[in-house]
Amino acid sequence: MKIIIPMAGKGFRLYPHTLCTPKPLIYIAGKTILKRLIESLYKFIKNFSVQEIIFIIGNYGENKNIENKLIKLANNFEIKPIIYYQPIPLGTADALLKAKNSLNGEPVMIVFSDTLFYNTSLEKEIINNVDNIIWTKKVKNPHLFGVVKCDCYGNITHFIEKPKNYVSNLAIIGIYYFKNSLLLKKELKSMSYDNKYKNEKEYQLTSVLENMRKKGEKFTSKQVQIWMDFGNKKRTISSNSKILSIEYNNIPLIHKQVFIKNSLIIEPCSIDKNTSIENSIIGPNVSIGKNTKIKNSNIRISLIQNYTKIQYANFHNSMIGNHTSYIGKTKEVSLGDYSIFS
Repeated sequence: MKIIIPMAGKGFRLYPHTLCTPKPLIYIAGKTILKRLIESLYKFIKNFSVQEIIFIIGNYGENKNIENKLIKLANNFEIKPIIYYQPIPLGTADALLKAKNSLNGEPVMIVFSDTLFYNTSLEKEIINNVDNIIWTKKVKNPHLFGVVKCDCYGNITHFIEKPKNYVSNLAIIGIYYFKNSLLLKKELKSMSYDNKYKNEKEYQLTSVLENMRKKGEKFTSKQVQIWMDFGNKKRTISSNSKILSIEYNNIPLIHKQVFIKNSLIIEPCSIDKNTSIENSIIGPNVSIGKNTKIKNSNIRISLIQNYTKIQYANFHNSMIGNHTSYIGKTKEVSLGDYSIFS
């Protein structure tokens, strides 16, 4: 069994926060999205003795730095890391094709790096099924996602990418299991040679799955209980709030090495180490990274990264990047890394 994590996308919908930092390496309540994702797979990794985790990354300016972070993360989980590159973002299917040398017939789990899930026993669902599994979630806006149609037994009868008209509300959340990775590789290659797809801007995995289904491959839909998406600023802030509410009663979210003076913290909040807060009201639903300084501010429902300075702020539904300086009184903010606002 292998795990493949495509993370080569540019994250345009989350600009400016992904200009310097890949989306999976954004911190949410003290951990990167990617670390949280691998933690959610840890039981699965142990049960199936997963030996390799495959990352597909883009052409970021600091590739070596990103590589080192991925290698360190994989080593922490005692898994061998393998890294492939997708220099030009041509879609999810094209990204997976870059990892073709690792698709040799063994089962694979593909997990997109901007998705998190809770209360899902992946290993039990795989053991009880003999073919391929696509994990899904009912959504209110299916036109924004790839979706599946199923029969009454949960067998998938159609894959549709971002349907203009309503066909189903079962969104594909970015977790896939393939019993035979050779069949996946064969279809990925076939699509890359097909002139019908060459005229498209991107090769989508949804199209590959539909082609495999038409050729006789069987797919089952399994629904997750809790799913969090980080596609854009609004969803990222909402997902941050969900994570805080889930973890608030289970683990301490405020680090012991935090300095708080003349301030009110309204739970749930996550505050990382070496952060100082003075004369401020923080919360609810605020995550603050390490080595950050906040003074004379009122902040709620927001996400603040590391090494940031904030003064005289009064905002909500906001994201502040790394190494950022903010002095102001606006109500809603979105500042990327290394920004200055005053």
